[in-house]
Amino acid sequence: MKRRDFVTTLAAGAAALGCAPVARPDGAPFRLNYAPHFGMFRHHAGDDLVDQIHFAADQGFTAWEDNGMKGRSMETQNAIAQAMEQRSMKMGVFVAHSIAWREPNLASGDADKRAQFLAEITESVEVAKRVNATWMTVVPGHVDLRLDMGYQTAYVVETLKQASAILEPHGLVMVLEPLNPWNHPGLFLTKVSQGYEICRAVGSPACKILNDLYHQQITEGNLIPNIDRAWEEIGYFQIGDNPGRKEPTTGEINYRNVFKHIHGKEFAGILGMEHGNMYPGRGGEQKLIDAYRAVDSF
Repeated sequence: MKRRDFVTTLAAGAAALGCAPVARPDGAPFRLNYAPHFGMFRHHAGDDLVDQIHFAADQGFTAWEDNGMKGRSMETQNAIAQAMEQRSMKMGVFVAHSIAWREPNLASGDADKRAQFLAEITESVEVAKRVNATWMTVVPGHVDLRLDMGYQTAYVVETLKQASAILEPHGLVMVLEPLNPWNHPGLFLTKVSQGYEICRAVGSPACKILNDLYHQQITEGNLIPNIDRAWEEIGYFQIGDNPGRKEPTTGEINYRNVFKHIHGKEFAGILGMEHGNMYPGRGGEQKLIDAYRAVDSF
């Protein structure tokens, strides 16, 4: 019997007997749409972007994400989209706008900054269409220390309402990413609960939360209860263990339980692998794949 057939048979038998789950065989599709990024498997696939996509698909990954997609040439975007369509892979997020990490942006209420943001959202519509993407990342920027948070929240909500009006006709979704204040001090958006408040106020299917579990483990913890409370407004997940922001199994988060919970809620979206590789070289890339097999075995 071939190894792959043996593992599949063993997994089925274990499930029937109520035993501990067994990871799916190498190359079988993962249960959730985990999305690697460029460079994650370059020691196996080389530097060619399309080859990296094909390698990931061969390992069972069903999605991909690229924060920097908007900055790539149209030719490269088309090649990426063609490869992903060929392999039936879903496109994850790209960053939709230039982010002001050290100055107030959407929270300031500044008319020029709002106009620039809306123009960049409009540009991102065409990129999304070209690469068959649904989601794009938005970070409102830094807090304005001169303004009460109530005013800042109102300014952010109004800008996102206007952005939603641009995205809705195309079926596109901006996902707001709360970032932890330890690595990114001074940002306006830090918690899932805050993102929930904003998305409810915007009231559009084009405005949802990007729940980056690495950031939220640092900021809030309580990952599964917060997933449940914010579920209606969560459009996308990102992954990274803490400390270190490397693959699952390298830190304190019980990703097997978290993924089992998300799978149980019938989540059909994408979980972006926005983390580094814990170990170097080809061996480190294989360890990363093995880690995902382990946490996907529920």
